[in-house]
Amino acid sequence: MLNKWIAILVMAAVSSMVWADIYTKEELVSISKDGAAGGKGTLHGKFAFRREAAKKDEAIKEIGWMTLQPGDSIGFHQHKNNEDTYIIVSGTGTFMNADGQSYPVKAGDVTIARKGQSHGLANTGKEPLVFIDVIAEQ
Repeated sequence: MLNKWIAILVMAAVSSMVWADIYTKEELVSISKDGAAGGKGTLHGKFAFRREAAKKDEAIKEIGWMTLQPGDSIGFHQHKNNEDTYIIVSGTGTFMNADGQSYPVKAGDVTIARKGQSHGLANTGKEPLVFIDVIAEQ
């Protein structure tokens, strides 16, 4: 009888659990965008999911591995309803903040454009600039 109750409790606990999601690199969706936000060249992305797939109550609306080739850029643009974070994985570039000031970025750097702020990113190095892009909305 005790084993039956333990089994019932375990099944109830498991059925009420919220599982974390995993997106393997084989499942990522590739999308390339020419002249992203008025920038130069092509922004290449591999996304776990895009904004249109996010649920209304989920804060993270989009996440992906992004690549800018040397000389390519994402134009200076505003985030009206969301926040955007770049986590630089490899390469070097220049980040333009909300005040229009430019800063060098490299692997390990993190940039954030808050709701209502503008930003831009350019690959000023000789190798691909690879970064993780996370867009979130409250």
